[in-house]
Amino acid sequence: MKQLLLLFFLNVLLLQLSAQDKEIESIQKNYQLKIQRTSEKIKIDGELNETTWQKAELAKSFWRKFPTDGGKAKRQTDVRISFDNIFLYVAFTAYDSGEVVIQSLKRDVGHDGQDGVALVLDPVNRRTNGFFFVVNAFNAQSEDLITVSGDGPNWSWDNKWYSATKRENGKWYAEMAIPFKTLRYTADNQQWGINFLRIDTKSNEYSCWTPVPVNFRSYDLGYTGSLIWDEKPPQPGSNISVIPYITGNANENKQTGQPWKSGGNAGFDSKIALNSSLNLDITVNPDFSQIEVDRQVTNLTRFNIFFPERRTFFLENDDLFSGFGIPPIRPFYSRKIGLDQNINAIPILFGARLSGNLNKRSRIGLMNMQTGKTSNYAAENYTAAVFNQQVLKRSSIKAMFLNRQSFLTDDQKKADPLLEYGRNGGVEFSYSDLSGKWNGWTSHHKSFKPGIHDKNSYSNIGGGYFGRKFSSFVDFVSLGTNYYTDMGFLKRIENYDALQDTVIRLGYKHFYNETEFTMFPKKGSINTHRYSLNTFIVWNPDGSLNEQSHVLRYSLDFKNTSSIFLMANNTLTNLLFPTSFTGGTPLPADQYRYSQYLLEYTSDFRKTFRYTLSAGTGDFYNGTNTQLSASITYRNQPHVNITLRAEYYRLSFPGSYGSTELLLIAPRVEINFATNLFWTTFIQYNNQRNNFNINSRLQWRYKPMSDFFLVYTDNYFTDPLFKNRNRAIVFKLNYWLNL
Repeated sequence: MKQLLLLFFLNVLLLQLSAQDKEIESIQKNYQLKIQRTSEKIKIDGELNETTWQKAELAKSFWRKFPTDGGKAKRQTDVRISFDNIFLYVAFTAYDSGEVVIQSLKRDVGHDGQDGVALVLDPVNRRTNGFFFVVNAFNAQSEDLITVSGDGPNWSWDNKWYSATKRENGKWYAEMAIPFKTLRYTADNQQWGINFLRIDTKSNEYSCWTPVPVNFRSYDLGYTGSLIWDEKPPQPGSNISVIPYITGNANENKQTGQPWKSGGNAGFDSKIALNSSLNLDITVNPDFSQIEVDRQVTNLTRFNIFFPERRTFFLENDDLFSGFGIPPIRPFYSRKIGLDQNINAIPILFGARLSGNLNKRSRIGLMNMQTGKTSNYAAENYTAAVFNQQVLKRSSIKAMFLNRQSFLTDDQKKADPLLEYGRNGGVEFSYSDLSGKWNGWTSHHKSFKPGIHDKNSYSNIGGGYFGRKFSSFVDFVSLGTNYYTDMGFLKRIENYDALQDTVIRLGYKHFYNETEFTMFPKKGSINTHRYSLNTFIVWNPDGSLNEQSHVLRYSLDFKNTSSIFLMANNTLTNLLFPTSFTGGTPLPADQYRYSQYLLEYTSDFRKTFRYTLSAGTGDFYNGTNTQLSASITYRNQPHVNITLRAEYYRLSFPGSYGSTELLLIAPRVEINFATNLFWTTFIQYNNQRNNFNINSRLQWRYKPMSDFFLVYTDNYFTDPLFKNRNRAIVFKLNYWLNL
């Protein structure tokens, strides 16, 4: 009887998946746009006065995507498309009712929170990877690569393309010209995946040409229509770019007694399209002095914090390398290359990365980086090789191999044999039905270190359903104590013993479940009610309980973009090693049960002033934790954005365990003089890290993709207050040269 019931439910599931697949496949049959060649020279000025635009086929009648789906957009958007031998042309007409809302003129500002239009392009038409081009109503450009497994755009992919906008009463226009040589495709394919987006911030509405469910991102490649070519697309042609740079700097370090000194540097990057879908990136003596500093956070956990990569060389095509594992366990984490644990730069001598499509279903990534020797670090070589094979319709099998090789002396090898090398290999399978609602994943990884032969693996399996109103998934992990990631990031495996002042590695197994239910009221001022319950359980290698937590969340989103968020968290921790959060006597290894509560309100982000306020209270181990935070932003459209973010925590423990107050204050001033001239100043006071930082950066984009940067940075202690640590001023000039 049980077998019959199981077969019945499996049959029902397969029938449902089949019906969903047919529904998705029908989108490209019902939404087709024919593209015709133009013999006319199109001037990118936002005026749309060429006869080409009068003859081009029209895409219109957009579907509302957010805050709810299922109906037509409030305001009309028309799109036309054409091409010649060099460019793909796109023209938008966005009908409007008044003043547009703009957050910034800065390049790569993205598509959220401002009036804009966007193109989603999948030239291979396999629904796995594509391109995303965005312009806001004041012609600030953003572009990126998108993938089915990615976490969303980080706007790190850079290439030359052209756009212009023009505003009139009742509507505004946008024109794009995208060089074919910046796209990766095969000229034999005459059906591309395509979609168009409209962000109408005044109405708090996202709309798309094809219907995209509200529970998926607007740029989801599974919901593209068809771009139909009546002839083969033009050959993309050669695409070779060289970006040389020079820098100059002056700096002093009072913490180490180093007086003012000056210097300079030079190097270059190069981008070489080996064919229409495979790209080679080369860097020689790269410099990242213009990159913004990390945004500080208050850390109330016992473990290290994951900071995102900001260096553009590592961000482009990063999904190929960093997409392995799950957020707390990443075998590849590019910040391990060229940065130490204190974010001090280790010189990178040179590097190369080969990435792209071998064919419609296969992607590869090869990377090699060589770092130089410093007083604290031996020279090292880093190699990463990944392969991604699409199977079924939107699923994939991935494999990776990583190798870090250190050039140590014999004495250094004897002192710590584990430093000689670290290698990782792994295979992963990710399943997604065509609609993206049903997902599953499994993986197995091993690490290799001198003298280590057991407890050196990491395995993961999980899956779930991600529907419009209901979603739920589970994830199981087994991480061995001797699983190392010299090129990766592991959370919780390193435990600090405050009494012994030592770090103990301890593997674990974990179970994670997240279930969410969303309600969409048809009337009134509320967009959504969202309820979620998360359960997280961790076991030690011997099967004993390490930690478990249950988190209940509720969010209320209003149609005016404001929201209310509530959270209750109950945690049981079997603390294995003494830990201190205050500098007082460490909390003893014992069992602790505690609960915490949080309330947060976010105002209408379209207003000149917007703010977020939150307050929390509750127990924390055997003490209490009170927290307050606020973020206030002033926007003088489109030139000025001023934000002040502050966090305050008071931790109180009984007796000699002590108490402390943690304060993080982070004002940020952004002035956009034009779409090619920006000035950003970022100040951070963080007494947990005993650091007060000032970072001010001027960027002038004097030609497309060519920049001049002037950066000033200054660091002080918070205790003693404003005692200087170090300061520096740097300029960097680069030039994008197409060969």
